[in-house]
Amino acid sequence: MANKVSVISLGCPKNMVDSDNLTRKLISNGFLYLNAPEDADILLINTCGFIEDAKKESIEEILKLAALKKGSTLEPYPKLIVFGCLAKRYKDEILKEIPEIDAIFGVGEDEKIVEYCEKIKGSRVNGQNRMQDTGYRIQDKKNRASCIVHRESSYAYLKISDGCNKKCSYCVIPSIRGKYKSLMPDEIIKEAERLVKADIKELILVAQDTACYGKDLKPPEADNIASLLKDLCSLKGDFWIRLLYAYPASISESLLRVIAEEDKICKYLDIPFQHSEDRILKLMKRGGDRKGYLNLIRKIRSTIPDIVLRTTFIIGFPSETEKEFHSLLDFIDEVKFDRLGVFKYSREEGTPAAKLKGQISDIIKNRRINEIMKHQAYISLDENKKLIGRQFKALIDEVTNGIAIGRLYSHAPEIDGVVIIDDCRMRRACRQAGNTELMSKAGDFVNIKITNAFDYDLKGTIVK
Repeated sequence: MANKVSVISLGCPKNMVDSDNLTRKLISNGFLYLNAPEDADILLINTCGFIEDAKKESIEEILKLAALKKGSTLEPYPKLIVFGCLAKRYKDEILKEIPEIDAIFGVGEDEKIVEYCEKIKGSRVNGQNRMQDTGYRIQDKKNRASCIVHRESSYAYLKISDGCNKKCSYCVIPSIRGKYKSLMPDEIIKEAERLVKADIKELILVAQDTACYGKDLKPPEADNIASLLKDLCSLKGDFWIRLLYAYPASISESLLRVIAEEDKICKYLDIPFQHSEDRILKLMKRGGDRKGYLNLIRKIRSTIPDIVLRTTFIIGFPSETEKEFHSLLDFIDEVKFDRLGVFKYSREEGTPAAKLKGQISDIIKNRRINEIMKHQAYISLDENKKLIGRQFKALIDEVTNGIAIGRLYSHAPEIDGVVIIDDCRMRRACRQAGNTELMSKAGDFVNIKITNAFDYDLKGTIVK
């Protein structure tokens, strides 16, 4: 009876959302979801094919599952299903190199995957939808908006669109996921409402470009990102809203105003600038320039004084000179981003950038990455030190061995730093406040005072 499934998801939060959506469809069709792949009858893996490192990780994980399948004591052997971005890009090559794979699907082929699983499934378990040891929740199949809900988590990712219309010269996403397609506002609101009722305290909006949301809908002026955010803020409950992946050219005045005006929206923007130098940006086909970026940053900070800015840069793009790299460092010094990540340029076949002259060695790329991250560490430490003595609202993500791990509005989960809160101090503070219910579990909002600062993390104590 092939009823038990296990899903492994690799890559970005958008991929995890897709995995969650598929998992709930399987559950609603009578499958059992298991966290332990070794006990599953059907092994599914959602792959990432964005850059070289992600592709390697995907292949390694597929091989692990292939070995698990071959070494399984289950009869018959479990079925191995591969899907997602890497599967779409390299279907024939993957099937040839890894014969243990039973089926392979691309992106957005949930119905085909469910149909395949139905063919190899035994009878339903008492005709009911069930799941074991999982953090996933069952959802109405008609609701296409989807999210990830981690077990006992304080946050959930909410995908608001798929695909991309941009033509960045280094990126394969448009060829894999197709054109930008916004989910309908009522679907997103319905899903957000469900999450808030389930006691999720932070909704994290994700897309290839969240700021572009709604521009493909009709009429676009009525269903843009600012309107969606206002509708989300109107939901009852104590929760945060955070935006990730806002393309710089898509950021509008209406978006900035709604972030500034709405208390539920974290004063936080993740804007992937990718570079600062005009020649490189032109080769990247990003449609921006250094002067325009600086003007945008000044506008954002004047509109939202407490804004925290996160960005990413691609290091070692073809023909990037030492002078251009150091100009990028100067740009970082001038702007002083609160959060910064870097990617090593990955030469992806089928992209215009792969054909450019002046491809740069990994040695140079790695050296530049180390230099830029050392640079950012000093900036981050200086900015964190300014927070010592200040009080903030914090969201608790976990409590382990007497230590609570929380985040401020300035910390996105999984990519930014955290606030370390001594649980003993928390208990004393709660007793002194006459609070018998100690607020030291995931999902609690607490008021804290920052007591110490490090390169990326902070320390704090509970205050009344």
